[in-house]
Amino acid sequence: MANDAVQAGANTEAPLVDKKGSHVNKKPDFNPHAFLSTIGNGREMVSFEKKNIIFAQGDSTDGLYFIQNGQVQLSVVSESGKEATIAILGEADFFGEGGLAGQLLRMSSAVAITDCVLLHVEKKAMMQAMSLEPKLSAIFVKYLLKRNIRYQADLVDQLFNSSEKRLARVLLLMAHFGKEGVPEMSVPRLSQETLAEMVGTTRSRVSFFMNRFRKLGFINYSRNNLRVHSSLLNVVLHDDNGIADATSGIGNRASRQKMNLEPPARPGGPRDKDRARMPALGSKG
Repeated sequence: MANDAVQAGANTEAPLVDKKGSHVNKKPDFNPHAFLSTIGNGREMVSFEKKNIIFAQGDSTDGLYFIQNGQVQLSVVSESGKEATIAILGEADFFGEGGLAGQLLRMSSAVAITDCVLLHVEKKAMMQAMSLEPKLSAIFVKYLLKRNIRYQADLVDQLFNSSEKRLARVLLLMAHFGKEGVPEMSVPRLSQETLAEMVGTTRSRVSFFMNRFRKLGFINYSRNNLRVHSSLLNVVLHDDNGIADATSGIGNRASRQKMNLEPPARPGGPRDKDRARMPALGSKG
């Protein structure tokens, strides 16, 4: 007999009969979206208020989570106490799945950025459902592959792009740019410290670039939200001078030069715009 957690994702339909009038047993179609949006054996719907800790780094693993609504911040802390934000997740994202691969302890912390409703799935229930239902397994594997591609892109972004471009990319990703086909999306407003952790720069640089993006109309602030306009993509796409090229049609040359000023880099280090034009790793000359 199939586990109740698997049965909860099945569509019920009228029994089939053969030509002799006998009932024909047919397994109902499995609906992975129903499985991930309803409670059942090994699955529990849980709510967290804004800023509540979902789990902490070093906690024992006890299954994974699927976000029904809200946003969650994943972060890690080094032994020296330095904190880094590794992801901001939203609706239909999984997290905390390390236990499925044998991890005994949580490798990161998860905090609710907004009020959240999550589906908590125990390891045993998830493993059994995936072994019995290829549709659920395919959705989960596809999600993990897409996230792995995202992490590789994040690494390339850190290696070769300026902090200005990295910040623009983070904002566009948070706004799910391109998914809805609309020019502007609203996202929960994060602190500049959190954005600095995600970008890998200082809070002062984030403040400088956010003010510049706002003056150019790429972003707008409201009380609790940040609206990101698709025109911010210009900052990511232009390779040479960042904002200077992205805003070539705005204002006169003197004002563009003024807008292209950036806060000083680390002592002895190149400015971000020069770092972005450095040769790729392993190149000669």
